[in-house]
Amino acid sequence: MSEAPHGAPIKTPGQLIAAVIAGFGIPVAIIILLAVYVNNSTRTGAGTDIEQSVNTRIAPVAQVDIRDANAPRVYKTGEEVFKAVCSACHAAGTAGAPKFGDAGAWAPRIGEGYDTLLHNALNGKGAMPARGGTSPDDYSDFEIARAVVYMANGSGGKLAEPAQPAPGAAASAGASGAAAPAAASANENAQAAAAVAALASVPQAAAPAAGGQSADAAQAGKALYEQVCQACHAAGVLNAPKFGDKAAWAPRLKEPMDTVYNYALHGKGAMPPKGGSNAPDADVKAAVDYMVNAAK
Repeated sequence: MSEAPHGAPIKTPGQLIAAVIAGFGIPVAIIILLAVYVNNSTRTGAGTDIEQSVNTRIAPVAQVDIRDANAPRVYKTGEEVFKAVCSACHAAGTAGAPKFGDAGAWAPRIGEGYDTLLHNALNGKGAMPARGGTSPDDYSDFEIARAVVYMANGSGGKLAEPAQPAPGAAASAGASGAAAPAAASANENAQAAAAVAALASVPQAAAPAAGGQSADAAQAGKALYEQVCQACHAAGVLNAPKFGDKAAWAPRLKEPMDTVYNYALHGKGAMPPKGGSNAPDADVKAAVDYMVNAAK
């Protein structure tokens, strides 16, 4: 059985020329079309905008914002303050903050009243720092109050908008009774700052060698109190029981001394472990004994 002869697809010189042209021309055309497609959109790469790059490089490190002190102040709205400050925690409910719009989480807080809400916002509560971590130079009490009302009303509340301060007057919160807590808090903050500064300046005692003991426990306790503990306990800063105040120490002395020692060694509330020092445990206990004896 014979096989049929195979015919060549290119039979004429013209067909050969066309095949050669197609073999080179079609890939070249595809490459050109791809290049046109890729370059069809405007892209800005590193160093493309020379003018902007130069302006960024020669821009001064700091700039002076000159304002007219006599110009009327333009207060930010509650929404603006919320977006700039409060949303960091309240937008997602971070660190236990009531989430904006969550009526269930806000209901018990709104039930405490506007004055309490404002007081907590100005002075801090739990993980929330005072004024959301800002300063009065950043946002006035009135602007903080606006943010409080905005969040509360956006979460099921019906609080009235605080009254705007008169021109030239201090931007207070606009709520009755808010000035007194704010003043008290300012005093507490000043005392706390002084206590922190005092603790920062305390020379840290070196850790004792293994098996080493204080030569005189009573003297060591008094010395540690005067170096570290009195920063808060002398004036009762941050709710620390004041030295010699029997009434303040009475509920604490009802607990076993081991518990009192444990608080001093490991911290409790605003008090850091060992008062922020690295004194030996024996000296810390001696300081506790010194304060306890003064309160009996």
